[in-house]
Amino acid sequence: MQLLDEIVGSDPVIVFCGLAGAASTKHRDHYYTSPGNNFWDCLHRSGLTARQLRPDEDHRVVDHGLGLTDLVGHWDHETGRGWVEIERLVADVERWQPAFVAFTAKGTAAYAARALGHRPPGLGLAPWGIGRAEVFVLPGTSGANRRRDYDGRPDRLAWWQDLAAVAAPELTAR
Repeated sequence: MQLLDEIVGSDPVIVFCGLAGAASTKHRDHYYTSPGNNFWDCLHRSGLTARQLRPDEDHRVVDHGLGLTDLVGHWDHETGRGWVEIERLVADVERWQPAFVAFTAKGTAAYAARALGHRPPGLGLAPWGIGRAEVFVLPGTSGANRRRDYDGRPDRLAWWQDLAAVAAPELTAR
């Protein structure tokens, strides 16, 4: 499994957290590069970046008060069970002190929630946090996650816009 170095500046407002270890992350040089993944489009169209960044510009997220990391997952293919390295994520979030950790898929948030002793959350603000950071759950941006209903919203972008709105005071203040 290839793990990318986290990309987090000195004062992040939002740190986006995906799941490393999935098949789509095994061979990659940058975050959210899988064909059909619309992470970079949602990031821009939500207003979190002034222009759409390319995956090879992932390091530029720090210019916008954002960061990128992964929850590291492991799977036992014989039993079909998985587990995540939650201690690593918690330690990193406590060190970075972002206002928000935004999980980039409901399934990723569910793994984190279970590892922390919480029920898996729905989309939007979760009823629990990590350190001082609030948790916000976004719908997955992979091309495989193209459905018609996103917990009552017309599309994925609506959730990204909600995150941008709730984080706006923090982003403006930096």
